[in-house]
Amino acid sequence: MKGFNPKKYDKMFELILKLETIEECREFFVDVCTIKELEDISQRLEVAKLLDEGKNYQEVVKATGASTATISRVNKCLMYGTGGYKRVLDKKEESNE
Repeated sequence: MKGFNPKKYDKMFELILKLETIEECREFFVDVCTIKELEDISQRLEVAKLLDEGKNYQEVVKATGASTATISRVNKCLMYGTGGYKRVLDKKEESNE
């Protein structure tokens, strides 16, 4: 994205990383995000998980209710993005082991 500099958000990311519990994260994100934003982020993570598992778009639509535009966007990030979704999914797998 032309002109977008994610490093300008590093201070915010540093502060978020200082949260230590689910409760602290929940309280922060409930205060900062709208319900819709939280639902969207949660849905995108579920879409990423299903795509990473090899599910096709129709299976993902059925499982999540996400639009094909959202699924396409998440898929594009999985394939060509910075690796953020994959990193989160890998960490989830590590915590399940």
